[in-house]
Amino acid sequence: MELVAGVDSSTQSTKVELRVRDSGQLAARASAPHAHTRWDPPVSEQDPETWWTALVDCFAQFTEADRARVGAISVAGQQHGLVLVEEDGAVLRPAKLWNDTTSAPQARDLVARLSPEGWAERCGSVPLASFTVAKLAWVLENEPHLANRIARIMLPHDWVTWRLSGVHVTDRGDASGTGWFDPAANEMAADLLGLVVDDPVGWLSRLPQVLGPDEAAGQITADAASALGLGDAVLIGPGTGDNMGAALGLGLKPGDTVISLGTSGTAYSVSRTPASDPTGAVAGFADATGAFLPLVCTLNATRVTDTVARWLGVDPADLAELAMAAAGSPNAPVLVPYFDGERTPDLPDATGLFAGLRNDTTREELALAAHDGVLCGLFDGLDALRSAGVSTGGRLHLIGGGARSAAYRERGAVLHGGSVTVPDDDETVALGAAVQAAAVATGRTPAEVAADWPLGRGAVVEPPPDANGEEVRARYAELCQEIPTFSS
Repeated sequence: MELVAGVDSSTQSTKVELRVRDSGQLAARASAPHAHTRWDPPVSEQDPETWWTALVDCFAQFTEADRARVGAISVAGQQHGLVLVEEDGAVLRPAKLWNDTTSAPQARDLVARLSPEGWAERCGSVPLASFTVAKLAWVLENEPHLANRIARIMLPHDWVTWRLSGVHVTDRGDASGTGWFDPAANEMAADLLGLVVDDPVGWLSRLPQVLGPDEAAGQITADAASALGLGDAVLIGPGTGDNMGAALGLGLKPGDTVISLGTSGTAYSVSRTPASDPTGAVAGFADATGAFLPLVCTLNATRVTDTVARWLGVDPADLAELAMAAAGSPNAPVLVPYFDGERTPDLPDATGLFAGLRNDTTREELALAAHDGVLCGLFDGLDALRSAGVSTGGRLHLIGGGARSAAYRERGAVLHGGSVTVPDDDETVALGAAVQAAAVATGRTPAEVAADWPLGRGAVVEPPPDANGEEVRARYAELCQEIPTFSS
């Protein structure tokens, strides 16, 4: 039986799943951490070579027999990151990652030059510091000596795909997070690129070709095949962004929603029509099937609970137990968790804020506030999707590393006021990339492959009968009004 490989190249690690091409059955999985990261907010940068090293490490963990059966690979990667490559293939500088907020002034300038309404109409999104267009503007303003040396502009998944295939390509899903791609028209927007560079038509040649959801980038190069221990006929898929990969791996239908709890947090839904939100809260992304993925992203998710766990001298699992012990406490404090600034709302200089602390506040109550604060911000994101006209009446899925936490699961159901589905397979990004790989291997569409694979199954978590989710969210909303006072 032929296998396909789905790659999740995230901020902190690379994960690879090998799956049976025709059934989706899991054959093997591996992971390897990312090194060489500078994470010193507002700066967040990473050497792209660490993504390749981790990918090689993952394939080394598979048996020779399994590697011999791999017929196609596709990569889903962290969105928005900026990779600049010279003509000879050398990377010019460390990649600026999605959570690097140094480009906040450039983002504000770009919005002012076109207006929020103009940006939303042209590309479905209002650029923030996280968007690639703002990061390119920062580099050209602060490191102008690099401008003439830039031969190729890539997103993280584009770079890994390029290392695999030797071809400079992207897909419409990840491209829709750059700020220079129009997802409704399915084309690069020279006029938006022209807000950053003097010769936008000339710079278009430095951008990758946009492939369709079922188009292959090409065959694996001899060097890549040797490094990964694969055959020389392996097909390379177009790849996509991590959120688009997760949506594909869940088999989402229009109206279904997702809250993803990783380093960042996201809330999104699949839509048949493009979204456009001039408030900037909802990003009107494309998805990996030809449809659309309106999405809200927060900078602060599981890193917040990891930090509070460190403060309390426990690990994240113990913090979850503490939080569960305090569930229903009438005196629990409230946390607005903008520890690294925030993307939604657009407050890159904000800090976190606890309110309601008392002399008798317990460790359990602090743990509860940390989990609820992260979740409340994401449920505000679901509200923003509804305000933008996005259907959200289907199933709610909780995914990402945080979905393994009993506290995040139960508190998610409480704050939702209804059932939450936690998928059986917690590597939904790699799973979605595997669906895409199977599509290019078989000549079918990703949607056709997804229909034949067992996607979206999982445990259903119900809220306790005495849940107080509405009260918690109301207290959180009230505290959020104080946050701008604490921004620089």
